[in-house]
Amino acid sequence: MKSEFGKGMIAGIPIGLGYLSVSFGFGIMAAGAGLSAFEAFMISLTNLTSAGQAQGVSIIAAGGTLIEMALVQLIINIRYALMAISLSQKLDDSFTFPKRLLAAYGITDEIFAVCSTVKGTLKPNFMYGITLISTIGWVTGTFLGAAAGEILPAEITAALGLVLYGMFLAIIIPPARKEKSILIVVITAAALSCICKYLVPGLSGGFAVIMCALVASAVGALLFPRKEDEQE
Repeated sequence: MKSEFGKGMIAGIPIGLGYLSVSFGFGIMAAGAGLSAFEAFMISLTNLTSAGQAQGVSIIAAGGTLIEMALVQLIINIRYALMAISLSQKLDDSFTFPKRLLAAYGITDEIFAVCSTVKGTLKPNFMYGITLISTIGWVTGTFLGAAAGEILPAEITAALGLVLYGMFLAIIIPPARKEKSILIVVITAAALSCICKYLVPGLSGGFAVIMCALVASAVGALLFPRKEDEQE
């Protein structure tokens, strides 16, 4: 396992194991929305984005439009474009354009975090190795969760479905405790979500996500602007 591909797979084992448990919750959610285990498997294989997939399934279950789906995915997943730009500064010269496209498939929050800590440049095979093991964990957990959701009682699947939301809480709570700006943005988004849910019942879930994300981001930018020296 001294090759770059082997090093990438070793680095991705913790990610793959984490994805295995979290994606089980997504599989349960997909089954609850009426999707088959194969359909849930294909969604995870072609997307590899937890928040985007969760909202996508919600839009599918609600009979949303393709425009809603596209806008929600753009807003939720645009951060990956920023991560890709950041990682592009660490790529080895052996990265051709097709290799960049292939590596871009596997840019997630966790893979980005690990790749950012790699000393020196990133080799193509390292990116392929960490992406492969992480993807295997994600799609396997999804398939198992969806298959279980088709046979387990509704009470159990409802309880297991909380795993995915637990992951979202685990993502936002630690930084919100450290940064006041993040806490305000999270509270704003939650409050707006409640308003859309109970005061604007006719608003679809997809557009509600779009509005909450945009308004909460704008509030954060206005209340906590970054100084020029911080940006530099």
